[in-house]
Amino acid sequence: MVIDFHAHIFPDTLAPRAVKSLTDNTGGLYSPCTDGTAAGLTAYMDECGVDISVVQPVATKPTQITRTNEWAVNTANERLIFFGAFHPDTDDYKRDIDHICALGFKGIKLHAEYQDFQLDEPKMLKIYDYAFSRGLIILQHAGFDPAYKPPFRTSPKQFANVAKQMQGGIMIAAHFGGHDQWDDVEKYIVGTNIYIDTSMGFSYYKHEQFLRIVKSHGSDKVLFATDSPWSRAEEEIAALESMELTRQEKDNIFYKNAKRILNV
Repeated sequence: MVIDFHAHIFPDTLAPRAVKSLTDNTGGLYSPCTDGTAAGLTAYMDECGVDISVVQPVATKPTQITRTNEWAVNTANERLIFFGAFHPDTDDYKRDIDHICALGFKGIKLHAEYQDFQLDEPKMLKIYDYAFSRGLIILQHAGFDPAYKPPFRTSPKQFANVAKQMQGGIMIAAHFGGHDQWDDVEKYIVGTNIYIDTSMGFSYYKHEQFLRIVKSHGSDKVLFATDSPWSRAEEEIAALESMELTRQEKDNIFYKNAKRILNV
């Protein structure tokens, strides 16, 4: 079984424009492998052997929260599990988190670059605490983003600061804890209660460092992910299968951890 914990799609009417805009923002660094629609992702999952994708919508302004979540509720199915859209600049974060819970979402996705916040600023710590108290998972973009210039707002050191103050709950640092910051991932995130996903991806990680981080941090806190449509699932699956890990460790990463924390 394979669960992709980090995927992106858009409403059918917006998908062509959204995918083009995001592709342009990367300066051509990434090429999409789907058309950004639910049907396109599902067909690609069938092609690549992905059983479930966890869709991570990003609200770039507070006014997008309600309509994005309404679309997500109507698009979700047994193979497309959605996190809720949320924006930290909402005028009532508790109201919006409560509504996300009422709609049945498993978590929320945050992106500090797109949403203009620092990972460990006091305002965000209050939001994290409330989301965790309501049983939500939080998945954060982490590290390099080609559309923005450094210094980036989600460093491994900041994740470590958050981990020290978390009162339970599950926070996931995407891109293996911080894209292109994996020395600092080893220094600051390994050994904490922060989960990491494998998105964007195996063509960047140093083989030995990936294995070292998995072994040191624990395969029970690593989630398979692709950041679809920005990396190819079949290549990510093959790369993980080629790693010198036990079958149990690979299964943890491919699906067992996801099933456990999503309760599916």
